[in-house]
Amino acid sequence: MAKYEVTHRLSTAYHPQTSGQVEVTNCRLKRILERTVGENRSSWSDKLEDALWAFRTAFKTSAGCTPYRLAYENSFINKERTKKLHDDKIKNRIFNVDDQVLLFNSRLKIFSGKLKSRLSGPFTIFEIYPYGTAKLIHPDGHRLKHYHGGDPPPLEIPDV
Repeated sequence: MAKYEVTHRLSTAYHPQTSGQVEVTNCRLKRILERTVGENRSSWSDKLEDALWAFRTAFKTSAGCTPYRLAYENSFINKERTKKLHDDKIKNRIFNVDDQVLLFNSRLKIFSGKLKSRLSGPFTIFEIYPYGTAKLIHPDGHRLKHYHGGDPPPLEIPDV
């Protein structure tokens, strides 16, 4: 431990001075319980959840906000920010009838060939529906990508 410049500190019931923040928190909880329990001190366990809630939602001057806000509201803000960043990266693609597209197969699990493409096709768009849905001449997947290549191979449509 000396190699990493770590000092060992003992924190037990006999050495409470080494865990200062815990002692401050326990002192504040004890003060809240003393005020709420009153003369009947046997009911302190019933009031403990209320005391913990009061302590956690009280404004702390050292942090500048409540512990609830530190724990939950900041994570909510971070989740919203991450969602916005992700949504900004999504490209809005506009497809037209008779466009050549590649089809993305999200169910294809590739373990043997890492470099194998998940795109198949090209396919021709037969009909366009609202909200970006397209009907292909030979449908087989989920996502589409424009195909900018040479002549597509001839499509063999089986009789159904």
